Amino acid sequence: MASPETGVLAARARALAVLRIRSTARAVALLPAAVAVVLFAGRATGRLGAGWDLAGWIAGGAAVVSLLLAGLVTAVVARARPALSPSVPISEKSAPDLYRLVRDLAERLEVPAPSAIALTPDCDSWLEDRTHRAHGPPRRLRRPDGAGRRAPEAPVLVIGSPFLWWMRVAELRALLAPVVAGTGPSAHPDIAAARRFIRGLDAAVAVSARAGGRLRGLPLRFVGRVARLLLRAGREHATIMERAVAAAASERAQNVDYGLRIVAQEQVGLAYAGWDRLLTRVALPAWRMGRWPSRLDAGVVSALTELSRRDRLADGFASRLGERPACDLLEEPGAIDRAASLLAARLFHGGPAEPGPDWSPVGWQQYPEEVVDRKWRLEAARLHRVLDNLPATALPAAPPATGADPAASPLTYAHTPAHAPAGRRPAAPGPDGGPAVSPPADGPPRTESPPPADGPPAAPAPGPTLARVIDRLAQDERAGDLVAARLGAEVEREEREEAARQAARGRCEQDAAIGVAWGDGLAEGGLPLFPLQPPRTGRELLADHVTAMVCCAAVDTAGATPGLDWLDGPALLVDGARRADLGRPVLSLVDDGDAGPLRGWLTTVGVRPEKPVRLV
Repeated sequence: MASPETGVLAARARALAVLRIRSTARAVALLPAAVAVVLFAGRATGRLGAGWDLAGWIAGGAAVVSLLLAGLVTAVVARARPALSPSVPISEKSAPDLYRLVRDLAERLEVPAPSAIALTPDCDSWLEDRTHRAHGPPRRLRRPDGAGRRAPEAPVLVIGSPFLWWMRVAELRALLAPVVAGTGPSAHPDIAAARRFIRGLDAAVAVSARAGGRLRGLPLRFVGRVARLLLRAGREHATIMERAVAAAASERAQNVDYGLRIVAQEQVGLAYAGWDRLLTRVALPAWRMGRWPSRLDAGVVSALTELSRRDRLADGFASRLGERPACDLLEEPGAIDRAASLLAARLFHGGPAEPGPDWSPVGWQQYPEEVVDRKWRLEAARLHRVLDNLPATALPAAPPATGADPAASPLTYAHTPAHAPAGRRPAAPGPDGGPAVSPPADGPPRTESPPPADGPPAAPAPGPTLARVIDRLAQDERAGDLVAARLGAEVEREEREEAARQAARGRCEQDAAIGVAWGDGLAEGGLPLFPLQPPRTGRELLADHVTAMVCCAAVDTAGATPGLDWLDGPALLVDGARRADLGRPVLSLVDDGDAGPLRGWLTTVGVRPEKPVRLV
């Protein structure tokens, strides 16, 4: 574009094309009425003979039907509430410096300043028109003199919350320059009218999709078909109009912090990578357990700092941390971070709208103990429940010692040996032949005396031990597929129960209570609007559960501790250092039934797989 005015003119031309489609639709609806008027006028003036009476009545009936249908479509399009992007509104009182920065930027660009600012848990920024009558005050609050009516105002500036915590003040101003510049074309009457028309049609389609019942659904489905037809007719014009508006805004912002804008665009890609890893690797495990990290935006800084240390392409990015962060423009960044974190959990996982007994916040300091450790033990407990329900499969018995009874029953995973006394399980021997810890049926683990020298060797404890899992997967070829399938069914059942509990909660009232703007795009049944990951396969679930069992054994028997890796999520710390080499041995056991690599890893770390682990 040669100048911003050129882009505005191109956008206006496309806006007029969209408005012509609206005018054409109105003309088609009025055509039968016009024909009926001509026929009746001709019959009244005597210019038409008596033979035109039937045609006049047919045209009159068609005109009535056409006007009724046109009125129905017009009413639904006018009353349908356009969807709003889920966001956390930021008042000027809570961020005066941020509002001042945006107004100064608009003044430099010579465009109207945005009417308000909101944050969204996403790595993007845009302008959003919220001038629809449904977004204004309720009708009962409007005074007869019109003082309660919504006056025409500029669009709302929606900013991605990760930008405020990762970017510096100068970078944020440069990044927002082309976005704020879009308020100029948005104020043009033709462009604004075309946008309102497109948004109304889109809202009407959404209303028709949610229509239920035959009496109400039939007319709304008709409205939906008409709205889709008009959207298809104006799609190309609307797309080119928005591109022209963006080009005009970018051209206007060329002279404002152009060099910094290049640097800021680099930070956008980095912030997106860190935000995605933080959500999928760190936040998602906590959300699945009913906990939501309350400082996600602050975690982005830690995740991106860690990325800058690992990735040579990110060298120098961490040196920016000495400059003033954009979150300093907020009066209470912690409270806003908490609200944005809760909204992110609602968007990407489908959690409740406010904290509760089953949906509580967790800080980063408590994350390893309250999320990582509990996640491992929950998955290990689920794995053992599945193993308990599998058919009993006899395993090859260990070579009998001198004097051993060859007729002794072999140990199975579903039953204790026949020679074991009732009410107690066989003890697991220690590595040095000394006393071993055996969990009794009705109490905590206790110390047992070693068996006599001439008795049979002690068998592995059938309780929650890692050895039980390894032996079953290594010695039974069918166990892997069967356990994976049952784990998938168990996880799916738990997710359905959680979705049913979320659907039973009242969401709309809670949303209004915390001041979050949702619009009409909220998913039904507690489902997330933007799922982070596809459902895991059975093999992936099995690998995750075996890894959790190994980590539990390492924590209970080798002095390891749960930890948090900002880019990879839950981590196992041995002697204060992360062990990231567990994945390959676990996959060797799960995929190939080869327990050798995993046993070698356990020996290196000092894990005792025969010792019982604590489960949740």
